[in-house]
Amino acid sequence: MTAKALNQENIMSTQIVINGALGRMGTMIIGLAAKDPELELAGVVERPTCKEELGAFVCTAGTSMDEVLPQTPGAVVIDFTAPEHTVATAQAVVNHGNPMVSGTTGLDKAQQAELAEVAKTVPLLWAPNMSVGVNVLLKVLPELVRQLGDKYDMEMVELHHNKKKDAPSGTAIKLGQCLAEARGWDYDETVNYSREGIIGERPHQEIGIQTIRGGDVAGVHTMYFMGPGERIEVTHQAHSREVFAQGALRAAKWLATQQPGKLYAMADIL
Repeated sequence: MTAKALNQENIMSTQIVINGALGRMGTMIIGLAAKDPELELAGVVERPTCKEELGAFVCTAGTSMDEVLPQTPGAVVIDFTAPEHTVATAQAVVNHGNPMVSGTTGLDKAQQAELAEVAKTVPLLWAPNMSVGVNVLLKVLPELVRQLGDKYDMEMVELHHNKKKDAPSGTAIKLGQCLAEARGWDYDETVNYSREGIIGERPHQEIGIQTIRGGDVAGVHTMYFMGPGERIEVTHQAHSREVFAQGALRAAKWLATQQPGKLYAMADIL
């Protein structure tokens, strides 16, 4: 046996189960996982209307988590679906003891609290944006805000494809919360998602977030810091969904060795 073959044998594989396997993100994650020797596709889940298409998979396949997870013990569930489906999946992983990574956006506070409760029982990572770049931004933006001081107004514009269902994006909300926290503001009391009509002067304690939708844009977030005589713009642009899929797979490998106790985020990996 060659040294290369021996090295391949020694690589520990992380088993994964993809929820929403036939969706845009599910398809991309499966394709990337197939090229990664550290990953093994153990199972897929899709809605009952897609039952015939599931026959094309050579792994465990089914139309519910309760059908697939008993056959894939310990596999990390990767979920990019809708808020209500994500919460239901989280309850399923509690019943079966599987770790879970979710990149679903649009979760309200109650749904996020449900994920945090599940995280006490099984390892669970939730991030509205899985890209390394955005999560590094979340680390460095507070220092930028503090250095600029409170004379700079903060605004944001986010752009996504025309199929996106939630607005503003989960990433925009997370970035906005980061900016508000750096100023010591309450995000919910200071954010402004819409302006129309005679609204008067802009309040000093406000963060405007505007939403644009169209085409097949993977995701663009631009933050504006506007002060006396100058403007700073910070933009993150995702060129394709692959960056989110790669982040999810990286998260799955990491989460497979973690213990429950907190709702993990991408910052914990970085």
